[in-house]
Amino acid sequence: MAWFDDTYTFNKPSLRIAHVTDCHLFADRNAEYFGVNTATYFQQALEHMALQQLDAVVFGGDLTQDHSVESYLLFSELISNSTLTCPVFWLPGNHDEIALLEQISGGQIKAAKRLVANNLTNNLTNNLTNNLTNNASTDIELLLINSKGLTPAGWVTSEHLNEISDCLAQPVSKQLVFCHHNPLPINGYLDKHMLENGPQLLNTLVNNGNVAALIHGHVHNDYTQCFRELDIYATPASSVQFTKHSKAWQQQNNGPAYRMLYINSSQGQVHINTDVIWLSA
Repeated sequence: MAWFDDTYTFNKPSLRIAHVTDCHLFADRNAEYFGVNTATYFQQALEHMALQQLDAVVFGGDLTQDHSVESYLLFSELISNSTLTCPVFWLPGNHDEIALLEQISGGQIKAAKRLVANNLTNNLTNNLTNNLTNNASTDIELLLINSKGLTPAGWVTSEHLNEISDCLAQPVSKQLVFCHHNPLPINGYLDKHMLENGPQLLNTLVNNGNVAALIHGHVHNDYTQCFRELDIYATPASSVQFTKHSKAWQQQNNGPAYRMLYINSSQGQVHINTDVIWLSA
């Protein structure tokens, strides 16, 4: 099945989305990553997200640190045991195995990579008034792409770029794109493992004209960048953070974090607001 074949539809004109990433779980739920109990921090993020009246959670990759089957089962267990009730979608990070992510998909954890919010009420009204030709579409589309390469650095294959281009060519008001790797340098240690063909991906998105923003993880901190007027947001990790703008390998226990995205559409316009939620260490 092609990457974007599975579509999940929200019949509403606005979305409240949480982006959480880089939980780095182990088979042992008591194991620590640079002094941080990653399972406890991820559980804390899940419980806080459950209070936000979310339509969906997008998990941004690097589920596992020890690459064990048990770490994937722990991810599923933590979600199942939480008070979070919305669907959880995923995309792969450099640590992840797609086959194992697919194995835990089912029920609350969804494998769809194309999420569509459509203004069903508005479309029905326009059908009744025969005014479709004068009304701009207010659909919103979220694309979860695969930036996993053969090394810790990211790579979007030419085949996948074509799949992305095909999705972008379809008539919706705005698209948001999620990937794991940073497509631009952050002046930090992880630039050695960034998305190696990031400019190619970014130009593909910008040339479409309808992509509102790209959201990624991987860098374990909060960054905001811009490429040809395209907004790029990095979400901090739910585990440990990496010191910003440091060429050295430095970690900080700043507590778990995730990003909220508030997406609203009306009268053919889409408005996106976002902020990072930091929780106490």
